[in-house]
Amino acid sequence: MKLFYYHTAIGRIGIVEKNEKISNLYFATDLPPQGARLFETPLLKSAAKQLHAYLEGSLKEFSLPLAPEGTDFMQRIWKALGKIPYGETVSYKDLAIAAGSPKAARAAGMANNRNPLPILIPCHRVIGANGKLVGYRGGLALKQKLLKIEGLNF
Repeated sequence: MKLFYYHTAIGRIGIVEKNEKISNLYFATDLPPQGARLFETPLLKSAAKQLHAYLEGSLKEFSLPLAPEGTDFMQRIWKALGKIPYGETVSYKDLAIAAGSPKAARAAGMANNRNPLPILIPCHRVIGANGKLVGYRGGLALKQKLLKIEGLNF
């Protein structure tokens, strides 16, 4: 497992590569993973380049091999997150329906919260049923900033 930190428009970001795939993204406030070797690889450099382009507003879709680790349900939720179009939002209920579990809005919220690849898997595009911003690992100000990059104002 290799980890490298990058300075971005939203602060310091750590990106982890495991088995030649991106497995985690860490905000400055997150604890770094145990046992990771600080080393920049071509894949990590590519991920950082794409992240910078997204934050500048010039990239709408990431093209990286991702390998988030989680339960089958979490994987379904994260896959559904990846299908939310740039510049659009959905509710937790919509997310649960898209993942094939229409009565699991609360569980979808928990899986969304445990997304190990925020931004790359766009959990910031999920809002409350009332149309308001709710919870984000990086804080609501960051969620608002990411949505603003995508042309949405909250």
